[in-house]
Amino acid sequence: LVVSRFSVWFSGFSRVGPAKMSPLSSARTAIFSYFMVVYVFYNPTDSGAVQLNSENLDMTLASNELVFINFYAEWCRFSNILQPIFDEAADKVKEAFPDGGRVVMGKVDCDRESSVASRFHISKYPTLKIIRNGQPTKREYRGARTVEAFTEFVKKQLEDPIKEFHHLKDLEKLDTKKRVVVGYFDRRDMPEYNMFRRVATNLKEDCVFEAGFGDTVSAMHPPGHPIIVFRPDVAVSDANDETFTGNMNNFDELNIWVQEKCVPLVREITFENAEELTEEGLPFLILFHAPDDFQSIKDYKAVIETQLISEKQNINFLTADGKRFAHPLHHLGKSQSDLPLIAIDSFRHMYLFPSFKDMYAPGKLKQFLSDLYSGKLHREFHYGPDRNDDNTIEVVMINGDQKKGTTPPESTFKNLGPSNKRYTLLKDEL
Repeated sequence: LVVSRFSVWFSGFSRVGPAKMSPLSSARTAIFSYFMVVYVFYNPTDSGAVQLNSENLDMTLASNELVFINFYAEWCRFSNILQPIFDEAADKVKEAFPDGGRVVMGKVDCDRESSVASRFHISKYPTLKIIRNGQPTKREYRGARTVEAFTEFVKKQLEDPIKEFHHLKDLEKLDTKKRVVVGYFDRRDMPEYNMFRRVATNLKEDCVFEAGFGDTVSAMHPPGHPIIVFRPDVAVSDANDETFTGNMNNFDELNIWVQEKCVPLVREITFENAEELTEEGLPFLILFHAPDDFQSIKDYKAVIETQLISEKQNINFLTADGKRFAHPLHHLGKSQSDLPLIAIDSFRHMYLFPSFKDMYAPGKLKQFLSDLYSGKLHREFHYGPDRNDDNTIEVVMINGDQKKGTTPPESTFKNLGPSNKRYTLLKDEL
């Protein structure tokens, strides 16, 4: 439309040859040329977040280290409020990181791109997801919805995830309660180190990544042959160091190996990751322990890994600091003096395992889970223990009164889920 209007405006002078063109005509020719150049080279998608669709999405994900996506719906009021803020942040991010391949802030209209929305399991608007090296992270963005917050978040995500050590003795000072992946390299410009960095970017929230170079680590590996070693959280587990034996130039192979080491079968629940764990939709089997009780954690992990590994698709095995999570204990009629103890949170109710010591009896903890699946735990809270059954759960005592004919304690962790606070968060931040 713009081109046609200028063409009509200019057509009255098109038959005037250069020799006969008046100064006015020359001026109009110059103006017309200027507007045509601006029109041709101006692209609205160059400002604000990039509009992503089924045609350009995969290429964008594959060619950028970080892609930050706003999944929105035009009919959603919160989406409309967020969009100009997100677009402005995208412009600032482009200024901060002008080189291609580092970061893209994009947006997806979920009504028009329903297949893309389904692919990323979008069920609420707006949803902000982070894709690192082509892979979605486990956590959605849940920070403040401001230009400054978005910009700082992206800068933080693009920080080097690897800490360099300059003496081998530095490795002796690592936190033994954290899982660590250590790389020994000749130099930084090795392709193996680049692959190591990509994997570290994906899993930096689950493991600590350390690397040493040159003479510092020459005694730890043959020249030209870097080594990557996993060091477990020995303070709370009985695992041993393991060396990667696969192809360090194969991203998928290295990423899978590191992920298996850094994302263990038994995880610690914190206030920072509770929402993420809740979103996984699996009931919790939780060991509540005293802050300095590392032995109970080790024993619990050993039982889970030897007896319940077949249940990992059905349950989330977790540990929780009983001091920090005092509220769930109070909800169960327990206190820190009762630690350690084990409970199930089904997201509807909570159920106590009869005795922590029973965990050591083969099959006891597995039966506890079976009773959850069968509905027995809930039934016994309503109607009392089944006859001739020794595998009964503890009846919770609150204020000295036995709970009879009532429902079990409600879930406390479900209240940390996104569905219970999403709109409050949006209203407060937008």
